[in-house]
Amino acid sequence: MSPEIDAARLLARIGALARISASPAPAVTRLAWTAEWREAADLLLEWAAQAGARAWVDPVGNVIAERSGAETTKPPLVTGSHLDTVPGGGPLDGAYGVVAAWEVLASLYDAGIRLRHPVRAVAFVNEEGVVALPYTGSRAVVGLVDEAELAGIQMDGRTLDMIMSEAGCLPEALHEAEWPQGAAAVVELHVEQGPVLDSSRVPVGVVTAVTGQQRGAIEIRGRANHAGTTPMAMRRDALAAAAELVLAVENLAGPGRCDVATVGRLHVEPGAANVIAGRVSMSFDLRSPIEDRTDAAVDELGRRTKDVCSTRGVEVDLDPATPTRPVAADPVIQDTIEIAASQLGLESLRMPSGAGHDCAILARNAPFGMIFVPSTGGVSHHGSEATPDAALVDGARVLLRCLIDLDSVIDVGGANE
Repeated sequence: MSPEIDAARLLARIGALARISASPAPAVTRLAWTAEWREAADLLLEWAAQAGARAWVDPVGNVIAERSGAETTKPPLVTGSHLDTVPGGGPLDGAYGVVAAWEVLASLYDAGIRLRHPVRAVAFVNEEGVVALPYTGSRAVVGLVDEAELAGIQMDGRTLDMIMSEAGCLPEALHEAEWPQGAAAVVELHVEQGPVLDSSRVPVGVVTAVTGQQRGAIEIRGRANHAGTTPMAMRRDALAAAAELVLAVENLAGPGRCDVATVGRLHVEPGAANVIAGRVSMSFDLRSPIEDRTDAAVDELGRRTKDVCSTRGVEVDLDPATPTRPVAADPVIQDTIEIAASQLGLESLRMPSGAGHDCAILARNAPFGMIFVPSTGGVSHHGSEATPDAALVDGARVLLRCLIDLDSVIDVGGANE
């Protein structure tokens, strides 16, 4: 019996995850390590049991389900994405790739088929980086999370290890989350989050590379004072300084520079209408598929902060997080995805990803590839995020076919040779 994607089950499970949200529909808010995240994780464990898979939550919060392989010494074929969303996000970003990964396990179980490699489905924790630095789950798997990061104080005033512990995780066992055996190959299925496939009317994207990304924080410290009695020339207004730096970040994007540059979060203290801001913290997000451009942008931003300090009489701390570098997808996996789509009668288009993804973090220890399906209107990170049902099913079919083909390809001069 050949394994087949159960379309009704796939779509029903996407809907079930969408209903686990801290915000009303159609928006989905499911932040990492929250009650909503825990409820979704428990549902995945239930689905794994139904598919006869071994399942567990690792010390940092990755939800993992695995169907054993016929050859027990082989590293796993890995697929999956993330459960967490941005605040007021959509139902598909991350969740679609997770549900499709669990559907692959269920399809193999229903057909009674065991591949030579184990098949590991993963819902990585905190990909979005809303609660803490992004990609916590995938970075932990490859050994890029340390005790200092766990002890770091987050936006809500708690340390990361406190947040994890309160969610039922075991941050003290951090290093048990690492995968010493690595993976034979990693394939992530995701909605495009952009307009290319939708506008081109192409059902499948074959990702060639994942963009480099530099996130970080800026803290501006001025002096809070009365808004009515403090003369303009005597102010040390942290928010006015922050306004200059927001525009400075935006100006880091352009020809020969970063592709995009964004400030998505500002926190102002004390936050009263009649008080000059004494402290502002803000985020920055810089992206480019070309090596070293985000580094140059951070250097330029550092020079601009010094100028603002001088002219505004404030103090500024620039704290860039560890960058993620541009990473090329494995050529053999790209070919395998393209062939799988063709075998299913689906046109495909090779294209880069402007968003970061967990699979690019895992590229440190394993070859990776990505499959995109169209995002209607190019919308993502919003409650109106959508993809036609048929496209969602087709993407899962390509994923299943690709993993079955890779089970043979990677042993005969393929991805990990």
